[in-house]
Amino acid sequence: MTQIKEGSGLLRKLGFYTTIAIVIGAVIGSGIFKKPAYMAEALGSPELMLLIWCIAGVITFFGVITNAEVAGLLPKTGGQFIFFQEMYGDLAAFLYGWAMFSVVQCGSIASITYVFSEYFQYFIMLPRFSPEIEQQVVLSIPGIGKIYPLLDIGVKGMTIGIIWFLTMVNFWGVKFGGRISLIFTAAKIVAIMLLVAFCFMFADGAAANFTSNNPNFAFGTTGLLGALIMGLSAAFWAFDGWNNITYLAGEVKEPQKNIPRALAFGLIIVIAIYILINLAFLYVLPVSEMAGSKLVAADAARKAIGYLGGGLVAAFVMVSVFGTSNGTIMASARVYYAMSNKNLFFKSLKKFHPRYHTPSNALLLQASWATILVLSGSFDDLTNMLIFVSWIFYAMGAYGVFVLRKKMPDAERPFKVPGYPVVPIIFIIFALGFVAITLYNDIVNYNAGNTHIINSLFGFLLVSLGLAFYAYFKRQSKKIK
Repeated sequence: MTQIKEGSGLLRKLGFYTTIAIVIGAVIGSGIFKKPAYMAEALGSPELMLLIWCIAGVITFFGVITNAEVAGLLPKTGGQFIFFQEMYGDLAAFLYGWAMFSVVQCGSIASITYVFSEYFQYFIMLPRFSPEIEQQVVLSIPGIGKIYPLLDIGVKGMTIGIIWFLTMVNFWGVKFGGRISLIFTAAKIVAIMLLVAFCFMFADGAAANFTSNNPNFAFGTTGLLGALIMGLSAAFWAFDGWNNITYLAGEVKEPQKNIPRALAFGLIIVIAIYILINLAFLYVLPVSEMAGSKLVAADAARKAIGYLGGGLVAAFVMVSVFGTSNGTIMASARVYYAMSNKNLFFKSLKKFHPRYHTPSNALLLQASWATILVLSGSFDDLTNMLIFVSWIFYAMGAYGVFVLRKKMPDAERPFKVPGYPVVPIIFIIFALGFVAITLYNDIVNYNAGNTHIINSLFGFLLVSLGLAFYAYFKRQSKKIK
């Protein structure tokens, strides 16, 4: 293994189309196959559902084009981590990287890949222990509750195997990993278009479903506002991952031009796909029926082409999440590599593979931590707790455009935010409002006895734990100097 200065060991192998594929592939995972049913249950109205998807798409697009200006200005490996260091200094940058490693990105890798293994059981049931044995090994984690490492061990085993397989794919070269992303992104788009075609061409659907509310629907304890926040949370989860490409900036050809273009074009394609597939689902399933569906895509396909549809959707979801997991594994490791190069993480992670020119140690550490999260079974709880923290970082990233325009007024900006300063201000206001209302909604649910912990506050606590690690790495950094 060879140790080098940041940016000199990784090769620029990713072209424009691969870069777009990574953007699309990182966003479209399992969420679009699951969240519409959750939104139908929370909102009870197809018009509100479609409105929420449009609002989430527009707000996300504002965030994307705001982020694109910074990505063109600072096209370096590590993306958002590097942006925060330039905007706010080491502490904010470290806390961002810490949140990505400890929960957000590694938790996403675990969660996304787990969906692949769950859908694999549509074709072949994976082995598991008896319920008695599953309950024998139990761990208690404050705030999370009891976890059972032996529960669904077959699904967990396959998930871990896929994580390590994709880790090695990306270990062997960014071009190899990028080619996998391109292939699977193309495959998932084709699969989604086929599903849409099946729904509109073969199902006995009705256009009236687009305007027919659930007659038995009633808002819960948090009312319309709470329902809208629940719907937005679901939609934003489906749109998440758009900034992953910035982590790979050091390996993209002509990054000042290609990354902003890929971010904008990629998200426009995603928005169009999401609106189209939701229309297809609603055409086949009334919102009242969609609300009771556990696998809304499979139910829609089954109505269109019979029981064969369930198998096809299972295959579609597996293709989709496989590509998303690959892209997330490839991109996320670059954050920890960049942190190490700035002496803000384990120093061994700044090493790259001398033959494959990949951040090999960062990839291996990431896979190891994701494996632990899979075995714990707590990754979904952890990522739910960090949703509101992610939006704090999004707001900080958007505000950073103003910071950098003041700090670096004469720097070349290949891309500037259209509608500046209105567009970033709208995004910042929305992001902070979303954070505040999410916190309020969590407190209301906690007081109503609907949850055993205030997720957003616990998520903030998890990030705050990074302060101790920051102090340690800063001390180590001084010793190196």
